[in-house]
Amino acid sequence: MPGLQTVLGKLNTAFGREGIRKMAESREKFAPGQPLAAGLVVTREMAVFEFYAAYINALPTSMQEGLRAIIYQALGTTPPTQITFSWAPNYDYELTVWHAPDTRNTKGGITVLLKSRYPDDKHPLDGQAGKGNSG
Repeated sequence: MPGLQTVLGKLNTAFGREGIRKMAESREKFAPGQPLAAGLVVTREMAVFEFYAAYINALPTSMQEGLRAIIYQALGTTPPTQITFSWAPNYDYELTVWHAPDTRNTKGGITVLLKSRYPDDKHPLDGQAGKGNSG
């Protein structure tokens, strides 16, 4: 869990008020067909990179694609829409997204809540046929 908190901190800094414009310069790295864990925020030099890549790759592909699309859309707005990422423990995978719209006085934002088992907690269906992660 500490590795996941470290990653969330880095993501929230990159997609928050201070980093979102720089992230928007790399929007095409989140275009359709691009892998979600492209090493843009959490780089190979960071101690948490292998953990992060393994966690992202273990997510169901539908959730990976959903996250990629949310990021791509948010980085394409003018100005880019900030994203806050959060995680909570859960038995299975769950993705909740809410978008606070812009108002006359303030820019809105997107919050993404990802729920899953603890990253090191093996799912009881691991290694069994019919896991449901492929089409």
